[in-house]
Amino acid sequence: MHEDIEVDVAVAGAGAAGIMAALRASENPDLVVAVLEKSLTEGCNAGISSGSLAAGGTRFQAAAGIEDSAERHTEDILANSGDERHRDLVAALCGVAADYVHWIADDLGYPMDVGTDMARKGMSVPRLHADPGRLGGAPLMTHLRRTLTDRANVVLLDEAPVTGLRVEDGTVVGVTGRQGNHDLVVSAGTTVLATDGFAGNRELMREFCAALGEPFHGGVSTATGDSVGWLRPLGVELRNMGACLRHGQVTLRGTRVNPALPWLGAVLLNVHGERFTDEQAHGYSGLAGVVQAQPRERAVMVWDAEAQETAQHSEMMRESADAGALQVASDLDSLAVALGFDRVALATSLAPRAGRRALTGPYHYAWLTHGVLTTQGGAAIDTSGRLLRVDGTYVPGLRAAGGVAVGLAGADSAGYSSGSGLLSAFGMGWIVGNGIAATS
Repeated sequence: MHEDIEVDVAVAGAGAAGIMAALRASENPDLVVAVLEKSLTEGCNAGISSGSLAAGGTRFQAAAGIEDSAERHTEDILANSGDERHRDLVAALCGVAADYVHWIADDLGYPMDVGTDMARKGMSVPRLHADPGRLGGAPLMTHLRRTLTDRANVVLLDEAPVTGLRVEDGTVVGVTGRQGNHDLVVSAGTTVLATDGFAGNRELMREFCAALGEPFHGGVSTATGDSVGWLRPLGVELRNMGACLRHGQVTLRGTRVNPALPWLGAVLLNVHGERFTDEQAHGYSGLAGVVQAQPRERAVMVWDAEAQETAQHSEMMRESADAGALQVASDLDSLAVALGFDRVALATSLAPRAGRRALTGPYHYAWLTHGVLTTQGGAAIDTSGRLLRVDGTYVPGLRAAGGVAVGLAGADSAGYSSGSGLLSAFGMGWIVGNGIAATS
């Protein structure tokens, strides 16, 4: 059995990019929008993220006395990635970030503040925005989806994976999908491809990211990179395919610890008790490669009660505590016994670097490894979300946003800046959706 559906806009994927594109396109009441989602139950990477929105020049920053701008945000990202090829894309995404943060808070009623407690490498001022309770991405995505489905001109089809693009004479005219026993044939004036990356596809990870070994995959299982197979026959250029959003602070229980811990004094030791890096020299993505190079690809992070007081206010720490990944030792002797390290050598390893404070007991600690959350390589797009072919032409009828498209890390995972995954997804979803609403 099959069902024919005709709409103005077909959106493949109900993650951050797809929901934002659909929300903004459906602001035009004359447009009918259909969103096809593989599985709301499995969720999306935005839903299991920290839900932190990076934006420069917001009213929340101004109220906190923080001077920032989209231009400064752009320069910080490019300083981390070195990816001047995509300067215009980075600038376009940073240029709209404050707009959608304000819109989510003011128009959609989702509470936001600026995370002055969220220090990150390469972020010259605090610019991550999240709900005051630091509840993570799931409540935010639930709120946005509820807002979308309340609109009369939108239909959200769950358990309806897209199976391909419909192409006629080189132009994308919709998608095919499946829901239950029904094959779906969706015709649309504009198609938005907002499915996820390929971190959950072992074959594609081995093809493009073999140097990462076999890392823990901390993203959703539905991130299977189906779009790669759809876009290759169209001649779409793929860029920075070896880059990922990695994480060097993944506990052995599969949760993560707060990325702010290194800036709160936390120390990293390998299985021999040796301090092997300057903890503040790496973002959490770049740190993954450093941890990968250690014996057994493991490390233990140690911090104290003062750091814990600040770090515990995040969904990552709550999840890690619930999973039993966080431990406490009352003093240095107890810590040495618990870790199996020589006490004198441990004291030497924990000695503070110049300009940093000494840790004092009780000590908190967690054993860590490295993982991959999402991929950062993808289809080449311009600042309006059009897909670029290898021959320099664009694919008519199609826009892309989120994990499908090239990210902002540059060619190497170490170039990833905190918050850039949601910046790419929400930012391009905003741009694409606004463009559709205005021109249709």
